[in-house]
Amino acid sequence: MTQPIFLIGPRGCGKTTVGHELARLCGCECIDTDRWLQTHAQKSIAEIVEQEGWESFRARETAALEAVTAVSGVIATGGGIILAPYNRQFMREKGTVIYLSAPVPVLVERLVAFPEEGQRPTLTGKPISEEVSEVLAERDALYREAAHHVVDASLSPSEVVQNIATALRLACVS
Repeated sequence: MTQPIFLIGPRGCGKTTVGHELARLCGCECIDTDRWLQTHAQKSIAEIVEQEGWESFRARETAALEAVTAVSGVIATGGGIILAPYNRQFMREKGTVIYLSAPVPVLVERLVAFPEEGQRPTLTGKPISEEVSEVLAERDALYREAAHHVVDASLSPSEVVQNIATALRLACVS
């Protein structure tokens, strides 16, 4: 694999889970930008947002994206990484961008089952189903603008990986 594969999509679409499985099958590394950022900041995303604000977090997120792109492999991004036009263009130019698209009920079910509070601070302060619906409505067009391929993420992780492999014609997943 010569260029990174960027996985984008809303919280709960499976970027990290799919990323690790895809990387394992391709024999490369999977890096999660949110985890990388938290490790280097030595704070959770919730703490960064609370102490420094969303603008500072978004700047840190861009720096994390640039840093991890130096390592070719699979990159699982934070759900809001596409908010910055720079990030959308950067990913499209540096690799292949896959939008893991899933309907709101699937995303809500996953977020309720695996809340990961420290990693997933509320974006609106509203109930989860309302928040997911609003955020996805705001961001879907940005995900699609950034993506080279859109894959149905409501399937099982192995099916999603197979669909990515088919879309990219990856020899590593045969």
